Amino acid sequence: MIIFVKLLLAHLIGDFLLQPTSWVEDKEKNKQKSLYLYLHIFLHGAIAWILVGEKDFFWFAILLAVSHGFIDFLKLYFQTKKTKRIWFSIDQILHLLVIVIVTLIYTNTKIKLDHLSSQFWIVLTGIVLLTKPTSIIIKNIISIWTPENKTKDNSLQNAGNYIGILERLFVFCFILIGHFEAIGFLLAAKSIFRFGDLKEAKDRKLTEYVLIGTLLSFGVALLIGLLVQISLGFPF
Repeated sequence: MIIFVKLLLAHLIGDFLLQPTSWVEDKEKNKQKSLYLYLHIFLHGAIAWILVGEKDFFWFAILLAVSHGFIDFLKLYFQTKKTKRIWFSIDQILHLLVIVIVTLIYTNTKIKLDHLSSQFWIVLTGIVLLTKPTSIIIKNIISIWTPENKTKDNSLQNAGNYIGILERLFVFCFILIGHFEAIGFLLAAKSIFRFGDLKEAKDRKLTEYVLIGTLLSFGVALLIGLLVQISLGFPF
């Protein structure tokens, strides 16, 4: 279990936190000729090896890196503008399958870690997952409903993205400490401030778009929070 959590954390860091948009664009343009593709592959193997923290995991880290590169190459080669969303999902599913397979093979050694260390890695993975990775996933899901004509936006740069991350982290913390009622308060508070502006904009499509994004954000935070709580053995 803890090996899978560490490898999932390594994947989230390598595929989302340490992969700028400029790298993605360069890979899509130059494919196998992109230097960033190979740097991305190296980072995945290195991060996995570092987080697992065992010398004998070295060859498994290489296996993860090579398989990750192969899957990324397939996506870059076959995806088009119309199928980009589909290939994003396929890409992530294949990466998770590889992580599961490597975990099952490697855990035959039955590595033992103390309970406190296990809790740390589980909570840290949940936190990382709820930041930029979830933002990208939600953006990819609701991109098919992006309003063509948006109202003039005078908000701070990337404010919406950071608000979403903060609200998911708050929900995550509320679940871990057992205060589910605070989640309702947080959702109500956001509704008052956010949807008041949308009402003034008088754009139904934009309102529905924001509502879907908000509900997805809270839903993912609830799901991850409950999964982490179950993993830690906490009562609801």
